Amino acid sequence: MALNADFVGRVYGPGEPYEVSRVTIPDFPAASGAPRALGRAAGGARRAGYPDVIAPPTFAVVLSMASAKLANDDPGLGLDYSMVVHGEQSFAHSRPLHAGDQVVATTTIESIKAVGALSMMVTSTDLTTIAGEHVCTARSTLVERGAS
Repeated sequence: MALNADFVGRVYGPGEPYEVSRVTIPDFPAASGAPRALGRAAGGARRAGYPDVIAPPTFAVVLSMASAKLANDDPGLGLDYSMVVHGEQSFAHSRPLHAGDQVVATTTIESIKAVGALSMMVTSTDLTTIAGEHVCTARSTLVERGAS
């Protein structure tokens, strides 16, 4: 089944606030094999001008994927996630996420198009602090194989 193009422009969220934690930040780069000093030591991060340890740029995927799941799981969209491959991901940061940030995520379906037997969907997820400060926009392209 092809994705429902009527969902373009649909907005999901904002979701519940997520507090970025000193505990989760070091786990993320360690798991990806790219440890970062500013993500491990609060003193070093403060000396570099940050309020606390900072998350690697790709940490935003933790929040954006959780928010985009609301869209992906919407039955009216018609997405068969078992047939999905991740086509592309990008991040545009206003500033780094840091421990203590409380952020909310809002996902928008930007586009849906059919290309042969594929359906492609682009979503953008804005991460903002609970005070309304923009931190990051994550953009993702999903490709559903076998659409008809």
